Amino acid sequence: MTIRSATPFDDAAIAAVHQQAFARPNEARVVERIRQSERYLPTLSLVAEQDGAIVGHILFSLIDLVNNEIVLPVLGLAPLAVHPGWQHQGIGSALVLAGLTSAAATDAPLIVVLGHPSFYQRFGFEPASQFGITAPFPVPDEAFMVKWLKPQQDSGDRYQGRVIYPAAFQEV
Repeated sequence: MTIRSATPFDDAAIAAVHQQAFARPNEARVVERIRQSERYLPTLSLVAEQDGAIVGHILFSLIDLVNNEIVLPVLGLAPLAVHPGWQHQGIGSALVLAGLTSAAATDAPLIVVLGHPSFYQRFGFEPASQFGITAPFPVPDEAFMVKWLKPQQDSGDRYQGRVIYPAAFQEV
């Protein structure tokens, strides 16, 4: 398996992976909308390729953290998908690890994810509420998590507040 940056030639295969993994088109639409927005970071769209086929995809894009009317850009990890025939083989974990490495090379201080705690905690994600970061909608506390990319002491209380997802995340 190879993990690499996605290219425009991968768009249809990425959409197919998301549609099959989630059994609905919503996440594929979100990926397309993010790709067409100013929040898209091409180096943070990664695919897992096996025998010439795209079997997984992960996307990190810019989202906002609002603290006392100050808007701070942070990264959002969403979505992550692995083709159903390739799940439970470590592909999702490999995509997350590669994505975290790529994300660490950016200026972003942290990553936000809404997901399964048992999966994401393995990569150092912690409940966002511990750091004064809240979701824009009701979610279980343990499922809304952050991972710091920069030392927390450098950010002080600056990186606290409410996460706001861009319009690209709205269901089509």
